[in-house]
Amino acid sequence: MSILVNKNSRAVIIGGRAGLNAAKRMAEFDFLCDKPLTVQAFVYPPEQGQQKEIYHGARIENIAVYSSLEPALSENPDIDVALIYIGAERAYDAAKQALEADNIRLVSMITEGVPERDSKRLAKIAQEKGKIFNGPSSIGILSAGMCRLGVIGGEFNNLKKCLLYRPGSFGVITKSGGLSNETMWLCAQNGDGISTTVSIGGDAYPGTDFVTYLEMFENDPETKAVVLVGEVGGSLEEEAAEWLKKEKRRIRLIAVVGGTCQEVLPQGMKFGHAGAKEGKGHSGSARSKMEKLAEAGALVPDTFGGLSKCIKQVYEELKAEGIIQPEPEVDDAVLPELPKRVQEVMKEGEVVVEPLVRTTIADDRGEEPRYMGYPASELCKNGYGIEHTIGLLWGKRLPSDEEAEIIKRIIMISADHGPAVSGAFGTIIASCAGIDMPQAVSAGMTMIGPRFGGAVTDAGKYFKMGAEEYPNDIPGFLAWMKKNVGPVPGIGHRVKSVKNPDQRVKYLVDYVKNHTNLHTPVLNFALEVEKVTTSKKGNLILNVDGTMGCILVDLGYPSHTLNGFFVLARTIGMIGHWIDQKEQNSRLIRLYDYLINYAVKDEREVPNMMTKEEA
Repeated sequence: MSILVNKNSRAVIIGGRAGLNAAKRMAEFDFLCDKPLTVQAFVYPPEQGQQKEIYHGARIENIAVYSSLEPALSENPDIDVALIYIGAERAYDAAKQALEADNIRLVSMITEGVPERDSKRLAKIAQEKGKIFNGPSSIGILSAGMCRLGVIGGEFNNLKKCLLYRPGSFGVITKSGGLSNETMWLCAQNGDGISTTVSIGGDAYPGTDFVTYLEMFENDPETKAVVLVGEVGGSLEEEAAEWLKKEKRRIRLIAVVGGTCQEVLPQGMKFGHAGAKEGKGHSGSARSKMEKLAEAGALVPDTFGGLSKCIKQVYEELKAEGIIQPEPEVDDAVLPELPKRVQEVMKEGEVVVEPLVRTTIADDRGEEPRYMGYPASELCKNGYGIEHTIGLLWGKRLPSDEEAEIIKRIIMISADHGPAVSGAFGTIIASCAGIDMPQAVSAGMTMIGPRFGGAVTDAGKYFKMGAEEYPNDIPGFLAWMKKNVGPVPGIGHRVKSVKNPDQRVKYLVDYVKNHTNLHTPVLNFALEVEKVTTSKKGNLILNVDGTMGCILVDLGYPSHTLNGFFVLARTIGMIGHWIDQKEQNSRLIRLYDYLINYAVKDEREVPNMMTKEEA
């Protein structure tokens, strides 16, 4: 048996991240004891509708998150325990709602800093309804081999070392969460482990007192002795002494009270828990509590360090009287181990896992990302710029200063081409419709293709082919393109011509030819092609897409990477257009009728579909 909880107890956790962590710890205990998950639902409005992944051994359980307690209980009728893991300002309402729910019989609150008035009100509600309110500031409740509420008991190996996978004979009641774990360890080392441990919390007005739990242990035949860990402040220990002295009890009580060091500190000084404060006339002092407990018949060591000896003494006495039958030794090897994560097993060399993704450019497993081995911050410190980063991540090498300057100029020159082109216009329309930046810019990005920006890739591809296969045969190249591809990508402009040249092209060609030592066979070939095409029509000039494609191929970039430069450059412009429209609070755009050719039929009468019989 146990008190408060058993193998059938099921819990709802009210709270977010801390509650999720508690659920994971509780699932480890469930796995150790080979029982179903205790946590059945979460209540946390900001994450309603989500499901939280909880590992039950190697199996994943998906636990739903609800907006309120009512639907959580309605859909999970087995829930009878509520754990409160939300802030002090909201903890009262959550606990009150749980105590008033028909399904719930026990509420345990981890929350610290709960106003004393709220604790008193919750304790009163619980008493009126015949329920238990444990806490605030409680690390939880644990019945060995049965149920774990909260993170009490510590990590997985500690659960095993403290024999918490099977019931023992010692009940434990503490104010301190840390000392509850320590006391369970002492019961395992000097006795046969614990039946149930309850951390009531260290506030001045806990929801439930020592006496309530002592009565429960007294009525639990599996609990043979109780270890009570008290502290300075309050009167709960004195009340426990009165209870023990009132009549002959079945259970043996071992009690230790922390805080004797306060005898050399100023009176009224608080330390540790909110309730750990000595009152006037030494009321609530550790020494007076120890004396009263000892007078009532409890075994009381002088210090916490003497607790081991007392537990051992009581255990041996109960064994000698035949009240406790020694538990058979359990080989740790038969106890389950938490499944190892793939990373751990791989590190130990016990398994080979085929990689899902292979990367050759970046690694972020250290203190910071490294681009082709170079730490990002070190690149910045040494004066490298975004153009060098592009070279590393796209070209897999650190470009020379000369090459980097070319890349920088290509990005700058092609960053934007005004609001009228399809990509920018798409972004502007999305911005005016109130769409957020990423989605609006994505709308513009989807325009990039064969007619808008795509010429960069194809121009680089086909001019490179021409330079290699038709180096001295421009007519042959043009004939092949006409037959197999169509118009030459990178040649032609709607507005610009020989008489009205594109200044961006003029600048890029001049810069590469006259200010760098770059070998430019592809660009040279494209310029020769331009001489032939412009002789036929003035606007069949080498445009900026074609110029970019040729220069980038001459820099060594594969043709399939070239559109990336256009995408990167135009993203700068599209973001600018989105910001511009946002700051102007621009209205939703609707095309004017005069911009549309309505090539439709005039309004006409709709024919009647009914048959003569239906009419």
